[in-house]
Amino acid sequence: MEDELFDQIVSVFQTLVSWIAAGAMVFGGVVPYIPQYRDIRRTQNAEGFSSYVCLVLLVANILRILFRFGRYFETLLLWQSFIMIATMLIMLNLCTNVRTATELNTKRRSFIATDSKDEEVRIPKRLFLDFDWNYFWLWTRFLDYVQCVLAFTLVAAYITYVLLDSALFVESLGFLAVFTEAMLGTPQLYCNYQNKSTEGMSIKMVLMWTSGDTFKTGYFLITQAPVQFWTCGLLQVVVDVTILFQVYYYSQYPQKPVSHTVSLTTSAKAL
Repeated sequence: MEDELFDQIVSVFQTLVSWIAAGAMVFGGVVPYIPQYRDIRRTQNAEGFSSYVCLVLLVANILRILFRFGRYFETLLLWQSFIMIATMLIMLNLCTNVRTATELNTKRRSFIATDSKDEEVRIPKRLFLDFDWNYFWLWTRFLDYVQCVLAFTLVAAYITYVLLDSALFVESLGFLAVFTEAMLGTPQLYCNYQNKSTEGMSIKMVLMWTSGDTFKTGYFLITQAPVQFWTCGLLQVVVDVTILFQVYYYSQYPQKPVSHTVSLTTSAKAL
């Protein structure tokens, strides 16, 4: 009787741990962006956050979803991708609204060329796409980002549909998805190296990245996820730890004084 009761308790405990792990896996990736979102809303200043972070994560998670059509992986990872895409779109919407409100004199840029009747927001007529690479992903309307994401998704989905029977393509698609996400921290790493300082960088966010990537990589290994997942997960952890080492190194051996404002500006350009 006691053995049965103990087995039931263990079973309930294992189920509870499994639910917690699943919730952390699905929602843990968005947690580092909650403080950033609240800070932007509070200060009405998005200068310290690069929209290219959203671009990297949108591309990575769209490719991951397409990868599942060719190679099955756990449903939790699929939900994680959908939630991350929604989070990045929410971040883009906030950043676009804030930047548009604070930069009223900035020339309007659009993904799809339009012929607006409003002279104040008139955009020069182009062939179809406003692909001035100097302003790519720096558009002034949230709708333009949505159009770009949809266009990329449709093109990638069509290519995936045509080449779905190719094992090489499917495996390459999976690797490209997780490798893109693994490169998320490299712009910050390079920026710190250029500035010889980590001043202006949120250490709390990097710590969240590190803990989340470590947990995620361990989860990939335990659940025997495709090799692309845990290989690039390890790469993410290495990048995160390297950034934390930069924090220690530049605090112990300062190279040159860098103002907080300059650091933020340089970081945004690097991203």
